[in-house]
Amino acid sequence: MVTGGGTGGHTYPALTAVRTMQSVLGHHGVDLDVLWVGTAEGLEARVAPAEGIAFKTVPTGKLRRSSNPLKMLNTQNMRDLGRVPKGVVEARAIAADYKADVILSTGGYVAVPVGLAARATKTKLVVHEQTVRLGLANRILARSATAVAVSSESTLKLLPEQVAAHAVVTGNPVRPAVFTGDAAKAVSALGMPGFSANLPTVYVTGGAQGSEQINSLIRENLPWLLSVANVVHQCGPNWVEKSRQFAENLPAEPRARYWVDGFVGQELPDVLALASVVVARSGAGTISELTALGKPSVLVPLVPSAGDEQKHNALHLEQAGAAVALVKERANADELRRALAPILTDHGQREAMAQAARVLGKPDAATRLVEVLLAVALGAVLDKGTARGSGL
Repeated sequence: MVTGGGTGGHTYPALTAVRTMQSVLGHHGVDLDVLWVGTAEGLEARVAPAEGIAFKTVPTGKLRRSSNPLKMLNTQNMRDLGRVPKGVVEARAIAADYKADVILSTGGYVAVPVGLAARATKTKLVVHEQTVRLGLANRILARSATAVAVSSESTLKLLPEQVAAHAVVTGNPVRPAVFTGDAAKAVSALGMPGFSANLPTVYVTGGAQGSEQINSLIRENLPWLLSVANVVHQCGPNWVEKSRQFAENLPAEPRARYWVDGFVGQELPDVLALASVVVARSGAGTISELTALGKPSVLVPLVPSAGDEQKHNALHLEQAGAAVALVKERANADELRRALAPILTDHGQREAMAQAARVLGKPDAATRLVEVLLAVALGAVLDKGTARGSGL
């Protein structure tokens, strides 16, 4: 059984783990029976059925956090928290009926009722955390989990002793397609008539919906940026016209090195292969892809985010030498330029950052996580520390 979702950061690692486990078991002639339990409103409600995975829903509640505890005592929080007991009852009935060998929780609010149902039905539970610090749902479940899989060695020292005793480092599963990129295909697919092979390429993304904060920083720096680099800019669907209109005022020659659109589709692996430097948010999925591919980056975390996880992720990469983190709530254009300039003009620095990213990366994270799931399901003893992918 799988639970977790709400956002892509929780949903896609779970999906990648399921697909990897199907492949591993299929290699041994064994079928995998999967049931995904999520919410009707979360991303998982679209992804799981579209992928042919059986799906059931349970109610749950979202806790809207605040630095002021009194502000958390609001109508929305009280109403949502009241839904959790109902979710636990429904999840317990599903778990008792399904009789899973193991439940995988990748976090998100729906994981709480399902994880508590695992405890009530004595079903083995593996909690997977994508970020450096455990999210709220996983913190609630970690103490009763059979195993806690984390994405970074740095997380181990942040865990309570009781949780660290059954924690293992797997990394965060990355979509296999990410590793199939061809840089040469990106240029022709995007149609960049002025692309210069003599210049580095900057890939800018604010996530699927885009980020006007990042878009604004890029617009303010675009004339300079195009003098030293090619730029591929995924700006989000709401900002396409504004970004294109700004570019229209630039001279034709540098403008031909600029590609902007709301969304990068199937060309994304090729774009990532082409990118010399990435400017992005610092969500767990982004961090995992950048490190697995060994990409230098300038990270502009969403501040505040839940538990300030994006800030912690960005600082983690910066401390390792793999990124520059602009962690102020409102980074300005000059700060972005000062961060990018030495990376774009110094090939040696780019290579050093790329190597630092690769050291952090775990491209075999999905296999490692599957090994933990199989070990727990089969009652094997887990080695503490870092799981080693065996390519089963």
